[in-house]
Amino acid sequence: MTQQQLGTLLTWSEQLHPTRVVISGEWTLIHYRLLEPAVTQLAARLDVQTTFDFSQLKALDTSGAALLVKLLGEQRVAVLEQIAPHLAPERRVLLATVAHSLRGFTPPPSEKPPGLLLELLATVGRSIEGFWHNLLALLAFIGLTLQTLLSVLPRPARWRVTSLVANLQQIGLNAVPIIMLLTFLVGAVIAFLGSTVLSVFGATIFTVHLVVFSFLREFAVLLCAILMAGRTASAFTAEIGLMKANEELDAIQTLGLNPVELLVLPRVLALLLALPMLTFIGIISGIFGGMVVCALTLDISPTMFLSIMQSSDAFQHFLVGMSKAPIFAFLIAIIGCLEGFKVSGSAESVGIHTTASVVHSIFVVILLDAVAALFFMEMGW
Repeated sequence: MTQQQLGTLLTWSEQLHPTRVVISGEWTLIHYRLLEPAVTQLAARLDVQTTFDFSQLKALDTSGAALLVKLLGEQRVAVLEQIAPHLAPERRVLLATVAHSLRGFTPPPSEKPPGLLLELLATVGRSIEGFWHNLLALLAFIGLTLQTLLSVLPRPARWRVTSLVANLQQIGLNAVPIIMLLTFLVGAVIAFLGSTVLSVFGATIFTVHLVVFSFLREFAVLLCAILMAGRTASAFTAEIGLMKANEELDAIQTLGLNPVELLVLPRVLALLLALPMLTFIGIISGIFGGMVVCALTLDISPTMFLSIMQSSDAFQHFLVGMSKAPIFAFLIAIIGCLEGFKVSGSAESVGIHTTASVVHSIFVVILLDAVAALFFMEMGW
């Protein structure tokens, strides 16, 4: 091919001697990706006798000037007044400046993309680092909350009783129906499944022990804690996060008030009071659900059910289950408030940290419950 054309920007003819290159159109950033391969290919084929025509050049910026410098070479740019006398002076200055800036410049070597194994290890490392930072932040926030609590307790005038009661109603009283329904249904399901399995061995009477043991020790407190993690921790994060996004926290600090004392303590104390009470209600509802199933399917009357329950050392199991409720409540409230303070100021950030508060709370609750189960089993309690 003796004549080639790249759109309306670059035309060259090898039929003529010497070769003639016509620069036309707009040599700007928008056309850089189109021009760069052609300029690289053509620059290697030009000789010293090649002529250039800039009469049709319309627009030129620094990216286009860099391509022209690459096409012309430093020697031609140095004598640009001779080879392109009709080129505007400001464009000659631009080409000379770009040529001077590119002198001695070498593009950085392209990095080889990491392999799959390296990417996997990097992802694991980032996850572990993020977990460590979150753990440190949680411990620091727990210390700050306890310090604020100890400074407020001896001063009744600084107690936020109204906020505490309002949060207690929202957290505890409004959650009673869903807790009762959830634990009743789970208790009924456990009793039904237990009776189905135990009937194979002719031991359906032990369904009562299964329901009582599971709800007094594990299911009631665990279900209530998970429900509070999804219902209450997310509400704490959203409320505090929106306050931070609307710069209300800055206003609180400007007024000389402590955000931890004003926002965190009432929520933590309210959940500390509410979760044990909700756990107690969940225990009663779950056992009642199991009692209903036993009465309908196993012909175990409520009187017999309560008699078997009384003889199964239920009080010790009750203490074990209730002892975990305040710990779960404290950590759920702390995580929910902490994620609220982490919000950066956008609606997307509020959603991300609300989700994180629910996930982290449920993870901590299940982890601690597993550790507590192992501990109590080893202690024989």
